[in-house]
Amino acid sequence: MKSILIIGLGRFGTYMARKFTELGNHVMVLDNDEEKINEILPYVTSAQIGDGTKAAVLESLGIDNFDICVVSVGENFQASLEATSLLKEAGAKYVLSRASTEIQAKFLLRNGADEVVFAEKEMAERLAVKYSANNIFDYIQLTPEYAIYEIPTPKSWEGKTIRDKGVRAKYNLNILAIKRGSNLVPLPAPDYVFSSAERLIVMCRRTDVDKLVH
Repeated sequence: MKSILIIGLGRFGTYMARKFTELGNHVMVLDNDEEKINEILPYVTSAQIGDGTKAAVLESLGIDNFDICVVSVGENFQASLEATSLLKEAGAKYVLSRASTEIQAKFLLRNGADEVVFAEKEMAERLAVKYSANNIFDYIQLTPEYAIYEIPTPKSWEGKTIRDKGVRAKYNLNILAIKRGSNLVPLPAPDYVFSSAERLIVMCRRTDVDKLVH
């Protein structure tokens, strides 16, 4: 369990706040819009009306007590930059800031952000990969070369074991889990028998997964 501060309650900040809470963390949110604060209050540990670009406001929160500070100020990049810089000056342990462009990311990193997230860009890329292929159900990018994919079990694999198919050597795939509906079988053994009714969670290069699902 971690202590999280989220500054800015746009769509991204609101989703983050609710998900962090759902995962069992202590979440405090800060926004200058009273209506947004009232709406999120039932879903977080605490909420406060205030301006995240004011040093006195941030200092009053005890910034060094939070494990992660998230800056999600929306379209106002100047406010995002100021909040990021002030958080670091106030002793923030880890600052995660939202950016819309590469240039914004560079400025945020230079001014105290430990990590920058491109919410719209990352979601767009994920959806593009998912929907550009008929047989990729989900996708998480790990590096420019490798990703984790959820794919159907090839029909020709049904009744065969992982060892029989020589999955790693022949297909360059690492099977992380087998998915049966909502259930997951992590790290299946080499003698695991495939079923076409299941899905595979694999780590590999895009070129390798394309050969398998097309």
